[in-house]
Amino acid sequence: MDSSRTEQLQQLVETLNLGTPLDGQGLSLVNQALTHVSSGRQQHHERLEFLGDAVLRLTATEFIDAQYPDLSVGACSTLRAQLVSDRWLADLGQQLAIDPLLILGAKALGDRAARRTIRADVTEALIGAIYSSCGSVEPIHRWLTPYWQRTAAEVLAAPHRFNSKTALQEWSQGQGLGLPSYTTEERSQHHGDPRRFCSRVSIPDRITAEGWGRSRKDAEQEAAQEALTQLDADD
Repeated sequence: MDSSRTEQLQQLVETLNLGTPLDGQGLSLVNQALTHVSSGRQQHHERLEFLGDAVLRLTATEFIDAQYPDLSVGACSTLRAQLVSDRWLADLGQQLAIDPLLILGAKALGDRAARRTIRADVTEALIGAIYSSCGSVEPIHRWLTPYWQRTAAEVLAAPHRFNSKTALQEWSQGQGLGLPSYTTEERSQHHGDPRRFCSRVSIPDRITAEGWGRSRKDAEQEAAQEALTQLDADD
């Protein structure tokens, strides 16, 4: 890793407000997190994404438990689903402006439709890299709590806005196009795999979108959200 790349990664880490600096090994892990598997490099994001998934769910649970002790278990589960969603991760990555730092292969570079998914994956890998480097969830809490606080307040104030399937259905029916159609397949047998299920949603003669998730419900929500994102772009 050359000095220019090292400086870029140091600037990124400084924006995270971790409360602790990262050494050279830590920056190497950050570099690995931002290196997509499509790059063909031996050290890429996938293992760190796997770790980041577990760390994200644990720390989000701890955040909800501390901030909302009176929230029902069902409401806690619904809120957590938003705080760990691919949509939330992609938005976080966008706020961090990580796209120019990504190391991608030619196919991924040319696939703009997959950019949000890639951004979500490497952001989750970045969480894994920070945890692996620091050996503690405390820096993760310092980094993510301000973002969670904003999202949690928005979700609890208007929970219906964060149900992408409902929003897409309302739009589709409002346009006189009928109900969206979902086709969902299990692609992995590994419990907890964020790409275990793949869902494709279509509105005839208008749009087709794809989403992935740990469950059928998550995959369908992600597909609906991707459809809404495409509709926003078209408008």
